[in-house]
Amino acid sequence: MSKELLALRDKIDEVDQSILSLINQRLALVAKVGEVKSEHGIPIYDPKREADMIAKRKQEAENLGISSALIEDILRRLMRESYISENDKGFKKVYTGKGSIVIIGGNGQMGRLFARLFTLSGYTVKTLGSKTMHQAAEVVADAAAVIVTVPINKTCEIIEQLPPLPKDCILTDFTSIKVKPLQAMLAKHTGPVVGLHPMFGPDVPNLAKQVIVYCQGRYPEQYQWLIEQMRIWGANLCAIDAKEHDKCMSFIQALRHFTSFSYGVNLQREHADLEQLITLSSPIYRLELMMVGRLFAQDPVLYADIIMASDDNIELIKRYYQCFGQMVKLIEQRDKTKFIENFNQVTQWFGRYAERFIKESQVLLKFANDNRE
Repeated sequence: MSKELLALRDKIDEVDQSILSLINQRLALVAKVGEVKSEHGIPIYDPKREADMIAKRKQEAENLGISSALIEDILRRLMRESYISENDKGFKKVYTGKGSIVIIGGNGQMGRLFARLFTLSGYTVKTLGSKTMHQAAEVVADAAAVIVTVPINKTCEIIEQLPPLPKDCILTDFTSIKVKPLQAMLAKHTGPVVGLHPMFGPDVPNLAKQVIVYCQGRYPEQYQWLIEQMRIWGANLCAIDAKEHDKCMSFIQALRHFTSFSYGVNLQREHADLEQLITLSSPIYRLELMMVGRLFAQDPVLYADIIMASDDNIELIKRYYQCFGQMVKLIEQRDKTKFIENFNQVTQWFGRYAERFIKESQVLLKFANDNRE
């Protein structure tokens, strides 16, 4: 190897060391920012600040002849790390009254995640599980909020078994369906009720940019502190009618998980060589394969419950099955004209979202390609 190349690489190493030092300085500043936000109850995620900063840095990069996409990639990765750092500094406690947070199912993964967040915010957290439910009356006696986060098929049953709650106590649940749990909570408790659905798994490092859906139950003015607490954690709170929520979840969860499940079953029955598929895959197929594999690395009972949660889910999947059969007949007949006609109809239906999804997916595809071994 030439001396010239070695000398250049040495200089690159020096620059990399300088970058590491600057990143360390940035993270130290972020830690201080986290302390200020915690003290004043400022959410860890500020979309306007983030958008403005990225726009400025991209423009500055272009002025220097540097790729703006490169700078955006670097900044977004640094921001993800920053949110984790800020998360560890704790949060302002919104609720000024007395009382504990009781999490039923608190030993589960989602329960532990929220127990940690409430604890970081200065609340006293109590948990109940299947082995301690006989103590429920004593545990909920001073509750400011009771959160039910148990399997879907047990949610309404657990709600019905709850002892009387303090009149101002918030009763809520984290179930991925909302109509039936809300009805059960409203029938059980005369105080404030709200349905919540965290749209993420328990393995997230923090709640920055994560969506939590909430469906109105009763006395919204009394549960606003809980909504605000979650905003401070960085979550994006989205209000929606319970029926509309369940309709959307049929597409987002039930149908999507079922198609991944079916595809995985078919791969296994066809004895597909996963190593070969990974080696030969394009970034988009590798990403799709990862999402299918991710499902099969998790709890089968959870996904069975999500898919079979309602008759509406099953009817939607049956309609999908009929549509799939129609498309199979179309390709059996090698009807290219009809194929293109259907393709164009869907393209028109997607409209501007098609171009938007092209741009968004390009970021994911670059990431998938960067991680190829």
